[in-house]
Amino acid sequence: MTKQADVVVIGGGITGTAILHELAKYNLRAVLVEQEPELAAGTTKANSAILHAGFDAPTGSMKARMNVAGNAMYHDLKDELDLDIRWSGSYVAALDDEQMAVLQELLERGNANGVPGLKIVSGDEMRKEEPNVSKDIKGALWAPSAGICWPFGLALAFAENAVINGAEVIRECQVTGITVEDGAVKAVETDKGTIETKYVINAAGVHADEISRLAGDDSFQIHPRRGEYILFDKTAQKDLVYSPIFPTPTKMGKGILVCATTHGNVFVGPNAQDMPDSEKDDTAVTIPGMDDILDKARRLVPNIPVGATITEFAGVRAVSSTGDFILGPSEKTKGLIQAAGIQSPGLTSAPAIAKYLVDGIVAETGAAAKTDYKKGRPAQPCFRMMAEADQKALIAKDPRYGRVICRCETITEGEIVDAIHRPVGARTVDGVKRRTRAGMGRCQGGFCGPRVTQILSRELNIPVTEVRKEMRNSYMFYNKESGGKA
Repeated sequence: MTKQADVVVIGGGITGTAILHELAKYNLRAVLVEQEPELAAGTTKANSAILHAGFDAPTGSMKARMNVAGNAMYHDLKDELDLDIRWSGSYVAALDDEQMAVLQELLERGNANGVPGLKIVSGDEMRKEEPNVSKDIKGALWAPSAGICWPFGLALAFAENAVINGAEVIRECQVTGITVEDGAVKAVETDKGTIETKYVINAAGVHADEISRLAGDDSFQIHPRRGEYILFDKTAQKDLVYSPIFPTPTKMGKGILVCATTHGNVFVGPNAQDMPDSEKDDTAVTIPGMDDILDKARRLVPNIPVGATITEFAGVRAVSSTGDFILGPSEKTKGLIQAAGIQSPGLTSAPAIAKYLVDGIVAETGAAAKTDYKKGRPAQPCFRMMAEADQKALIAKDPRYGRVICRCETITEGEIVDAIHRPVGARTVDGVKRRTRAGMGRCQGGFCGPRVTQILSRELNIPVTEVRKEMRNSYMFYNKESGGKA
């Protein structure tokens, strides 16, 4: 493969896909490369899924600026792209007078950052809305502009819209080098071939420093910080919370919280474990980590129903050596644009980061806005949410919607097939899971997993042995050799 592009985006997480979405509004040939079979396979798939209000980051920092702007942009994007967002608001809880003083600092900082509607409420006022929180909570900072979302869905929506507007997404495409001549970017080398380009946007998450060094810029480092989570069944929400409940923050982060999801589950976490730079992809969960999460979560919500746990998971955040987002043109290599160190509040900041960086490229190139730009993306059927009459009509049109594959979440074969054949469609079992929720229920795919595998095999016209769980080499089935040996 040898092709030409005006801009190459490296990394298919929330930041990279938001950038591609913004680029697709202009007459620019934009290509995104992602090393895994699915988008959002790194930090985006395993984080707290909160659209932060913007009171935490230092005033004037890139984190503060992008957070507040991004939060406002999502209020418009929710309807335009049919995003899974619930504007729940959030609380930061204080247990004593010292922590109450920190809330006052956060309130003042939030006001300086331009966050709307912040106020400090008493513990009793908070418990009227969240009756299961601790009686020891003395007060809380209420942020009405905060929300919860489905991060994978956000990234996918950005990518789908970009693709229908002419951008290209190349998956399973690992960057192996960046050609630089006379101090300027000339091409991106990948394991699928060469992409000639003048601009590279580095949105490679925990590997952004490695990509930067390929282009001759070693001005920052990215250190991995792992966070573990515990997810509870939907039946537990009545005993837990309906909005994000944060502890008073520390220098390590926003702390271990108790938080609802848009799908009706609740999770606790994350902790914060600084990992060796050699372990940037280590998403293992640990017994000490689980004990730590539960111990601290019980300070906010005493009665955690551990028996309702359905899974544990971990994600790795990209902590920059600068302490802030690293955004904008490299000072060492012309055409290299950094979108690095995107830890929290990176999810919230993504559309603002995209606009900030793409505005710079447009100003430099003079690229014109597309006159035929298409808003939105193809409608995605959700069978379980339809009225009975609409369900019957859909089944009459396509009988596959009458075959339930995932009983826990009531996901039909029709929905799975649609997920596979959409723009940037599912290529793995977890890709189907994150697009449709097949396998996200109580049994975690124990019942529907084999059927999803069969459908992927059939629709992609590949042997079952080539169907993967999630990552490049996550094969689940192998042919037996003669004699019964695998």
